[in-house]
Amino acid sequence: MSIVTRTENGQPVGIGATQPAAIDRHAPFMPVPLPPRWADRVARLDIALQAIVNVHSGRCLGFEAFLRGTQEVGFDSVAAILDAAWADGILPEFEAAVWGLALERFRTIAGAFDLKLFLNVDGRSLRHAARLSGHLASLMLAAGMTEASVVVEVSERQPVYASETALDGLTQLRKVAGKIAIDDFGTGHAGLPLLHAALPDYIKVDRFFLSDIAQDGRKKVLLRHLVNLAHLLGAQVVAEGVESEREFYVCKDIGCDLVQGFLVHRPTIGAILPDTPGAVLRSLNDRDRRSTDSDLDLIQAQVLCLEPFDVDTPMAHVFDRFRSDRNAAIVPVVSAQLEPLGIVREQDLKSYAYSPYGKDLLSNKGFGRQLQDFVWRCPVADINTPAEKILEVFSADDNSEGILIVEDGRYAGFLTARSLLRILNEKNLALARDQNPLTKLPGNAMINAYLAKALADRDSGIVIAYLDFDNFKPFNDGYGFRQGDRAITLFADILRKDLARDDCFIGHIGGDDFFAAFHDVPYPEAEKLIRHVVERFRAEVASFYDDETRAAGCVVAKMRDGSMATIPLLSASAALVEVPRGHAPGGLDELSAVIATTKKEAKSSPDKLASIRVTAP
Repeated sequence: MSIVTRTENGQPVGIGATQPAAIDRHAPFMPVPLPPRWADRVARLDIALQAIVNVHSGRCLGFEAFLRGTQEVGFDSVAAILDAAWADGILPEFEAAVWGLALERFRTIAGAFDLKLFLNVDGRSLRHAARLSGHLASLMLAAGMTEASVVVEVSERQPVYASETALDGLTQLRKVAGKIAIDDFGTGHAGLPLLHAALPDYIKVDRFFLSDIAQDGRKKVLLRHLVNLAHLLGAQVVAEGVESEREFYVCKDIGCDLVQGFLVHRPTIGAILPDTPGAVLRSLNDRDRRSTDSDLDLIQAQVLCLEPFDVDTPMAHVFDRFRSDRNAAIVPVVSAQLEPLGIVREQDLKSYAYSPYGKDLLSNKGFGRQLQDFVWRCPVADINTPAEKILEVFSADDNSEGILIVEDGRYAGFLTARSLLRILNEKNLALARDQNPLTKLPGNAMINAYLAKALADRDSGIVIAYLDFDNFKPFNDGYGFRQGDRAITLFADILRKDLARDDCFIGHIGGDDFFAAFHDVPYPEAEKLIRHVVERFRAEVASFYDDETRAAGCVVAKMRDGSMATIPLLSASAALVEVPRGHAPGGLDELSAVIATTKKEAKSSPDKLASIRVTAP
């Protein structure tokens, strides 16, 4: 059977696994016909390469090619020279000539055939995809490169709508290059229609979504939904323009698969060592102390190691596999580099299997139907993804057979619905052991773990809120423990509803003491949210009293010494501690002392709030 297996170095072997073509470094590229004026311009242009790197491992997936030297030939920008080529009617030929320069530069990199070259195509050229794909096929053949090494990248900055012409063009280019990427996604012309119709292998998110993302909650929400949508469609997400460590960490937390930008590697014209870009991310991941305990062990215990088909597996072998393994309803399909392409389903082959000549017809190479014609795109998730995010992607597709799990971009196994439920059940059991039994909010152990890791992250700011009730004992004594529990659960519900955001952690310390923390949220915004929580609780808990008591605004209660006293109605106070980026107290004990002092001030404050800013270096 033509099944891909792994060797010790992770390379694909076995019948049907294609190997990179032999490299002739001196092989000439097939020339692209251009008018002399344009041929002279191309001869004076140059190519810069920028790395695209895996978020988790730091492995370099490949390089994007950028055109350089346009000003030297009389054009202000790349867009200007493309417009001129379009006006002269030679845009496909010009782009192909630029691709030739890129291939020439790319194959000088050591180990180039283990990497991918991302080649940009102007959307207008898709009208002439037959010419363009013919040029690309000739260039790749002359360079000794297979389709596994090239990704065609279509920018949304030109009006490339999901028209029949554009989709036919992408289909022709995919047959040559193997994979398609959509560039500038989210800020261009085509948007979701092109995403739906083209089914790209990579989605490159525009830098717009990354700029100030650590402070802009709406951008985080948008990017998270884009990432989930891409994974649902079986595509990987490249975050473009990553320039800072904070942007990288946000992209990693949200679930981006790959990053590209100045933080990792600047576009380079000279010699490139492919291991160098990944060193930056490996260093960041090694000293990343922010991350909470992952679900990696839970996922590894449940992932099914279904042996995949190589995409070039003959159909006769596919039928043999399903016939010999009666439990195999689906089988993953991978490329020669073990990249997941989707799944093949037994049900889609039944019409051929039960036909008198169906299997013979499919086994006939002249018929033209191959395994790739039966591949279904399937949701994909990295093995480091939290279980809840995997469930979110899985639940979005009613027809999903499961989730393809990848590690470092390569196929690692398959999660069925049953396996995913087991993971979530194990995780929920573990969380339940540290939840407050009354409110089901995280308890002290999880709060302390969150604080320890948040304070260790000196690259981010945090606002901590310690909240507790005022006059709770007289209320509890006078109205009973049942009403006291109702007040506690009311406050917990308010916290859940009003602070339900990804950059906020809430917990229940015990009794009437609660905790909230905001990660990289400006202090005025955090204070506004906590003030709203305090005021809402004061208003809603008033319904626990009778009309006469509410009108009086107080109750008369017996104190511990037996005396009677007038006590205000139940309310809450909040002590806020702002820890700016680059500052942190010496540890949890010092932080506790700061909170205790601020808590006393809050209880005596008219608005029940007090704050302090920690600025110790």
